[in-house]
Amino acid sequence: MNERMTWEQIQKKYPGQWVGLTGVRYLNNDGVSVESAIVKYADKKKSELTRLVLKGEIIARHTDPEGYIQLGMVGVL
Repeated sequence: MNERMTWEQIQKKYPGQWVGLTGVRYLNNDGVSVESAIVKYADKKKSELTRLVLKGEIIARHTDPEGYIQLGMVGVL
């Protein structure tokens, strides 16, 4: 889990789950749409990822394209 992957690759490898990401590159530098990232965590609960997001260690996204409100989006919306 230290390889850079596109968001589509991440969604395919970790379907329907929360992932903790580092080294995130955004589409059009919009700060929202993930182009690629390194998956640091794919085995933690949403609550565990929330703590890491609040510490600024990762961003968290749900891989479901219909998705949930993404952790870390509070300041963006």
